[in-house]
Amino acid sequence: MVKQKTIKSEISLVGVGLHTGKEVKMTFKPAPINNGYTFVRVDLEGAPMIEADANYVVNTQRGTNLEKLGVKIQTSEHVLAAFVGCDVDNVIIELDASEPPIMDGSSKFFVEAIEKAGIEEQDAKRNVYIVKEIISFTDETTGSEILVMPSDEYQVTAMVDFGTKVLGTQNASLKHICDFKEEIADARTFSFLHELETLLDEGLIKGGDLNNAIVYVDKEISEKTMNNLKVAFGKESISVKPNGILDNLTLHYPNEAARHKLLDVIGDLALIGTRIQGKIIANKPGHFVNTQFAKKMAKIIKIEQRNHVPIFDMNQEPLMDIHKIMAMLPHRPPFLLVDKIFELSDTHVVGLKNVTMNEPFFVGHFPDAPVMPGVLIIEAMAQTGGILVLSTVPDPENYLTFFMKIDNVKFKHKVLPGDTLFFKCDLISPIRRGICHMQANAYANGKLVAEAELMAQIAKKQ
Repeated sequence: MVKQKTIKSEISLVGVGLHTGKEVKMTFKPAPINNGYTFVRVDLEGAPMIEADANYVVNTQRGTNLEKLGVKIQTSEHVLAAFVGCDVDNVIIELDASEPPIMDGSSKFFVEAIEKAGIEEQDAKRNVYIVKEIISFTDETTGSEILVMPSDEYQVTAMVDFGTKVLGTQNASLKHICDFKEEIADARTFSFLHELETLLDEGLIKGGDLNNAIVYVDKEISEKTMNNLKVAFGKESISVKPNGILDNLTLHYPNEAARHKLLDVIGDLALIGTRIQGKIIANKPGHFVNTQFAKKMAKIIKIEQRNHVPIFDMNQEPLMDIHKIMAMLPHRPPFLLVDKIFELSDTHVVGLKNVTMNEPFFVGHFPDAPVMPGVLIIEAMAQTGGILVLSTVPDPENYLTFFMKIDNVKFKHKVLPGDTLFFKCDLISPIRRGICHMQANAYANGKLVAEAELMAQIAKKQ
């Protein structure tokens, strides 16, 4: 079992935003389990938070930009790539501006900060989506395509074709995520001269200089453009090197552009919110196709997780048999609808009921066609959840449990005599004042048979 990870201590970096030109302080802080990556705008009232979620992507023209309730985060991809590359699952990223510092245009300085802060394991299993079949997304306009196929680990290949003489076709691959620091992290962002001219005319890339962006010269530089570049980069003179790159930069790799595109893919796919075990192949990737693929993957994973049937071992020793259950629950036969408890934690519980033809409700529901009433399946799930909430008080025998609300109930399959029902209840929010809000699922014969959101409250017996 691979456990989740966070950083050991907080650490800060200071730099400027590429497009805003503003000085930015960014602080990485440890985060609790299942937090994922969250940005916090400490410069705004209330320090609003934005989760690294593909559904919050609003713009991909000059990076991957997120927005939630009017609060924005720009160019998130380099920071997110660093955390994925360092195998960190949970972190809080505080910013006093909308855009992380560009640093040298890569993830190098973020990786160094993460390593300096240290990484530690957390007491929770990492949630990993194992790819079982090819999933793809194609941008029909550009011909860009991303697909994922089954693999023993997370791998990424980026294939780019820029269609210019100075920068043609390039490929880059990352076979092991542990090699991210050595092979990908220091690959810097880049731009073509014709793109740069437009950004300069619009007053953007205010934080740019020749140390944080590779500029490929794909056309003759006019005197006006040369003067604009001198002002933007704070240089008295600028020239073009023989390899078609503006001076003051030396490529780290012949295929540095492709490596940076791969870095972007890793950062953008972090917005899926779940680790992937599969091989990503990105043909002509860009932030738009990357994030659209991330949205598609997130949706597929969410659907599969909802329909996922956990594997329960009926032969294991139960935590609670019927006697221990009766010592905690006030229910009694024929209305006691849970026989065993197999798992119990602060946030979840797993129980079992063996459904036999001896159940009294089968007499009238229905004669000659026995089917367990759906309302009793809900009741059985609630009793299992009652074990969870009653386990939080020292004297559960002195409490009763009452329904407050039932939402989003769905019945998917019939439950018949001879079936074994498993119930899994997970807290949606922490238990407060004896109120328990949980997601409850019932399984039988390897299928999800019923689900519901339940809210109940325990109260002392009068």
